[in-house]
Amino acid sequence: MSDKVKVTIDGITVEVAPGTTILNAARQIGGDIVPPAMCYYSKLEGSGGKCRTCIVKVSKGSEKDPRPMPKLVASCRTTVMDGMEVQNITSPEVIEARSGVVEMLLINHPLDCPVCDQAGECDLQNLGYEHGLQKTRYEFERRTFERIDIGDKIQLHMNRCILCYRCVFTADQITNKRVHGILNRGDHSEISTYIQTAVDNDFSGNVIDVCPVGALTDKTFRFKNRVWFTKPIDAHRDCPTCSGKVTLWYKGEDVLRVTARKDIYGEVEEFICNTCRFDKKKTADWTIEHPTQISDTSVIASNHYDTLKPLPVIQDNARLQEANRVELEKTTKF
Repeated sequence: MSDKVKVTIDGITVEVAPGTTILNAARQIGGDIVPPAMCYYSKLEGSGGKCRTCIVKVSKGSEKDPRPMPKLVASCRTTVMDGMEVQNITSPEVIEARSGVVEMLLINHPLDCPVCDQAGECDLQNLGYEHGLQKTRYEFERRTFERIDIGDKIQLHMNRCILCYRCVFTADQITNKRVHGILNRGDHSEISTYIQTAVDNDFSGNVIDVCPVGALTDKTFRFKNRVWFTKPIDAHRDCPTCSGKVTLWYKGEDVLRVTARKDIYGEVEEFICNTCRFDKKKTADWTIEHPTQISDTSVIASNHYDTLKPLPVIQDNARLQEANRVELEKTTKF
């Protein structure tokens, strides 16, 4: 007897282990049918169920009980059952509801992408592009928060926060002490430290990597460059505190920032220490491996041509092709 259960998502059937959530079952299939997730993080226990961007429609509960679920459910919190059928991008109801969720997330989020260091690698930007409305129906003033100082390495910009709780779970689970959390309730809820305490433990920088928006950014990289002008390179070092496996972000020969490596879903593979992140920004500190694989759909990949692939508009224009070739030769190769 098989110990797997079958679930069908957007017409594609996959066998998964009992207890697997719909979201992780979709990730085993991959592609466009994977629901977006702003708060769920597979490396963090207890995450998920807060942003509701991963909602799906369960059109068939199981083989034993084929009745559909009466409401849309959060795929990151709903476990699969044998024979379950799920609709994600094939359901107009899901697409409409997800647009409403994105509209809610953007009600108080400032439209300051041109000056935000997260621009170009922001999950909320992607959601807004894919599901956002052309204009908001919200007529009231956006909520704002006073800026607070949480240390010399991390910049907290609470106006951009969507209260996904990722940074709180990260501090709870990979550090010895947590000095920040959710204060107040309702519309006044905010991420803050207790009595303005600085966040300074050895792994505090990981809250930057897990933040899906620009609420927590790296002060040492702040306003230095745009990510699409940099070149990410995988590297490692013999670190006594963490795995030492990182991504170096180069501009020319300078390392502008160091981050943990992330998978195709933007989740950190292995958390890194603050020494690797903030103190080791010389090429001599690292063993260079290879260029980081970047999705062709990401804006970060715009300056990372391995071969000359002229756009259709210049395929018949010899002058533009020559200009493209010259620009390609200017890029730094690793």
